[in-house]
Amino acid sequence: MYAKGTAQEADVELAAVRFVCELFSRNRHLSEGPVSCEASPEQLRAIAERGIPAQGRPLDEVVEEMQRDIIGYGYNIDHARFMGFVPGPVNALSWLGDMMASGYNRHAGSFANYPAGCVAEHELLRWFCDKAGFPEGAGGVFVSGGSMANMTALVAARDAKLAEDEWCRGVAYVSEQTHSSVAKGLHMIGIAPSRIRVIPCHDEDFTMDLGALERAIVQDRDAGLKPFAIIATAGSTNTGAVGPLPQIADIARAYDLWMHVDGAIGASVLLTRYRDMLRGVERADSLSWDAHKWLFQTYSCGMVLVRDERTLLRSFNAHPEYLKDLEESAQITNPWDLGPELTRPARGLKLWFTLQVMGSDALSAAVEHGFDLARWAQDELERDERVQIVSPAQMAMINFRYAPAGLGEEELDRLNARISRRMVASGFAGVFTTELRGMKVLRICCIHPETTEDDMRETVRRLGVLCDEELAAMRDA
Repeated sequence: MYAKGTAQEADVELAAVRFVCELFSRNRHLSEGPVSCEASPEQLRAIAERGIPAQGRPLDEVVEEMQRDIIGYGYNIDHARFMGFVPGPVNALSWLGDMMASGYNRHAGSFANYPAGCVAEHELLRWFCDKAGFPEGAGGVFVSGGSMANMTALVAARDAKLAEDEWCRGVAYVSEQTHSSVAKGLHMIGIAPSRIRVIPCHDEDFTMDLGALERAIVQDRDAGLKPFAIIATAGSTNTGAVGPLPQIADIARAYDLWMHVDGAIGASVLLTRYRDMLRGVERADSLSWDAHKWLFQTYSCGMVLVRDERTLLRSFNAHPEYLKDLEESAQITNPWDLGPELTRPARGLKLWFTLQVMGSDALSAAVEHGFDLARWAQDELERDERVQIVSPAQMAMINFRYAPAGLGEEELDRLNARISRRMVASGFAGVFTTELRGMKVLRICCIHPETTEDDMRETVRRLGVLCDEELAAMRDA
């Protein structure tokens, strides 16, 4: 390790500044290249065979190697026409805030360790609780992302609703569109797969069937099991669907169940004029919300919010002897008492920094732009009579498939898969597939604030051309 104040450390700092300046300059042009850049097998093999040297290599040489062979490969999610996955483009302000926070390497587990950073995070979380409609006494903690947010909330749910000797009988309820991280989190907190009820969704809107939900709860109670949690969705990964939150809240209260809302992407709508889409979220016991999705932050920046901060304290508060001095000096609840991490970075500072510079109105407008993009996509798609809209534009998502007459279901699946692969291979746009109602469909998730209407319409037009070419190839085969 280079000693403080040495020439070597100065070289590292200079290289870091130079690299960051180059990256910020390149950030202006991230959408000019292809949406994906694949590393060659030879390149990957060379990286794997590099090994770890016993003696260090020249700094400039390693920086050049990182830039040339490692950093720039894979999917370019920051590209304006990358429409494949929910994790979204990075706002340059978040990037700068992240570097400032990580550069000082503060331990943000407790108020005593990092009072200013913890206060900034605490007030920001309180602001988000207000946006969710949570009452006084609500709180939360920044975590790595939606998976950890869901698991943290489910620990609180388990501890609030089940005695320890009831854990083996606890039952949780999800829909068939619930994100896979929920099942993973339930497994990690001791809820067996056989105690997770997957409730079917309505075909027309992909939301949970409430009748089936209530029947499952009654059946489990009659069987001597212990229903304890319903996991609702605010913005599903596949379609952007929002569950019937007011009705789910009614059922949760009627049967004394914890209501958790997975809002990893959709909770950001609470900052916009479309916030009524999430009516009922204010009645939830907990909410997950990822800022590195639709709030354009660098990884990792997730939140778990609870309507009563004490529920997290009951699950995660611990007082070993060596932390007593730090506990006694706290003026706010220490973050390490609200989640599983003891050592943690100040993840929320980059989001605080972004909001301070942009203001909430500008961030809200960036989120709302995704709604426009999805509507423009649907408008262009509806001009092609071969297109079947499987799930219409909602939030920033739309699902569709090319379904020309005369092809069977397997042929249609292959056709749409080929269209997706060729679009990505072309480098023009990232449009991938998913499965809905047993069909392979194309899915557009468009949350980039710099994607234009022309970008969207041209992407759809090119998909249509690819469909033409694939159909011609099938006829000639």
